[in-house]
Amino acid sequence: MKIMKTIKNFRNDLLKRNEIKVVMSADKNPGLANSAKLIAEHLKAKEENIVLRELKSSFGRDTFLIEIFLYDSVMDKDNIEPKKKVKKKEGEQQVTQAAAVAVATVAPVASVGGKK
Repeated sequence: MKIMKTIKNFRNDLLKRNEIKVVMSADKNPGLANSAKLIAEHLKAKEENIVLRELKSSFGRDTFLIEIFLYDSVMDKDNIEPKKKVKKKEGEQQVTQAAAVAVATVAPVASVGGKK
């Protein structure tokens, strides 16, 4: 795998990042993890500051277009990038469902001074 050239390098000062597009040539799809390592070496940046947004290729070609966000720090990246949703485990779901049923089965309290 070899990085051919950087197509676009735009500095976004508001979000404290560089928005970069790179064209890479490879025999097969390099994958996100391997691409991140190669790009970190090419840009001389830390791998934890890099977010790969897209990895595109056309059928039958050996070139890949990679869109990257390179943040100034890990803290900036964590503040701006959306968090991954964590799925609840089945045990936690059963506990929350049991708590909801317990709340629903509690007898309603009669209001004072209301009509009978």
